[in-house]
Amino acid sequence: MTDSDVATPSPIGPPVPFDPELAAALEVILPHMPTFTSVESIPQIRARAGDLLVDRSNEDLSREGALHVEEVFIPGAPGAQISLIICRPVRAQAPTAAFYHTHGGGMILGSNRMISDEMLDWMVEFDATLISVDYRLAPDTPHPGPVEDCYTGLTWVADHAAELGIDPARIVIAGESAGGGLAAATALLARDRQGPAIAAQVLMCPMLDDRNDTPSAIQGEGRGVWHRHTNEIGWSALLGESRGGPDVSPYAAPARATDLSGLPPTLIDVGSAETFRDEAVAYAGNIWRAGGQAELHVFAGGFHGYDGLAPQATVSQDTKDARIRWLRRIMNS
Repeated sequence: MTDSDVATPSPIGPPVPFDPELAAALEVILPHMPTFTSVESIPQIRARAGDLLVDRSNEDLSREGALHVEEVFIPGAPGAQISLIICRPVRAQAPTAAFYHTHGGGMILGSNRMISDEMLDWMVEFDATLISVDYRLAPDTPHPGPVEDCYTGLTWVADHAAELGIDPARIVIAGESAGGGLAAATALLARDRQGPAIAAQVLMCPMLDDRNDTPSAIQGEGRGVWHRHTNEIGWSALLGESRGGPDVSPYAAPARATDLSGLPPTLIDVGSAETFRDEAVAYAGNIWRAGGQAELHVFAGGFHGYDGLAPQATVSQDTKDARIRWLRRIMNS
């Protein structure tokens, strides 16, 4: 074989076009999004994002009384407590399955009250209990603080399964965006520390790779609601100067993991026109390479978070339908 016989990588082409329905929605959404400039601007970003990241009340989360909602505080890092929002179907028969939720927000925004109507629908359909964890945010709390909070909450849930009325063998971890990355990292910690058993993981547009150098990241520069520059800010807030370097832990950036064996059945979904497309595809591929079970959906023309920001779009509905079909197979197996 000569050098001329070796295939060279294709050049990175123009950005993948947005789905037309989503593109129209994006024109309405973008003027209301905060502008990310630097890690130092995060306090101002949080203040401006208040109208977009509304903390839902217990009454709002209750689905008109179908769910009993409470907040509990558990011991976290020294001198700190971790809030858990617990939503349980009023008529559920114990013990229930449980969904352990890690919210999105780029590692720098949000709270455990950012729970989607879709996820509440899952609780009603499966008579399951939702536990949403309020991990500490970067840069105030850099790695490993956020993932340790998530793991601490998971172990507390498993240890208190009887009093919570849940089945510790049926805990599903689910997160979107940064929460998807934290869900993946928490699953790795649970595997490596021989911690709580996780029945399945749902990684929605997950934030997995601090290197921020995939073709989809490059193609998406400056496009959509979360692109390469904002992604750099989020990772820099979490990792500081180590971002993109050789020594980043897989518990911070799960794409760094060299062994994805021993993980639970995994659903990964992502848009084809977003920053995280290629790292999500690679993560699914590495699970398969390790002999694991993963299902991957790449939805044409989707920008980051499209299903939440434009929920009525056809591709958003298709995304949610695919998730619920997968969950039905997993929950009924």
